[in-house]
Amino acid sequence: MSEVRSDSVLAGGCQCGDIRYEVRGVPCDLYACHCRECRKQSASAFGISLMVKSADLVLVSGVPKIWSRAATLGGSLDCAFCPRCGSRLWHGDPKRDEEVSVKGGSLDTPPDLSGAKHIWVSRKLPGVVIPDHVEIHAEEPPDA
Repeated sequence: MSEVRSDSVLAGGCQCGDIRYEVRGVPCDLYACHCRECRKQSASAFGISLMVKSADLVLVSGVPKIWSRAATLGGSLDCAFCPRCGSRLWHGDPKRDEEVSVKGGSLDTPPDLSGAKHIWVSRKLPGVVIPDHVEIHAEEPPDA
């Protein structure tokens, strides 16, 4: 596991402020995902996923909408987003899944990516430089 530590609550929310959440526990892992789906949802070169225990994700205000999409390796993935501004907040169902993936761009304080694991690097954009010292996976990590 990459070094992901938190001694305090991590707060986050959508772009318009209607939805606010807190992560009230130590995150489990941090990924920079280069798959096509994460690039599309983040409108960037990769998506940032902070893996947290579902029990540690607390909705403070607002009610997200859920959109389900086909997962890359089969099955489906629930995606929580703000119905007003469209900001993606987390992936996974906190009522069903042991862990969910909080979208790093929705955190008030962005995560330090220096130790993030890079996944789906087989699909990374040309020119994106991944540090030599980090863990990388061509596709999903073995424990996913």
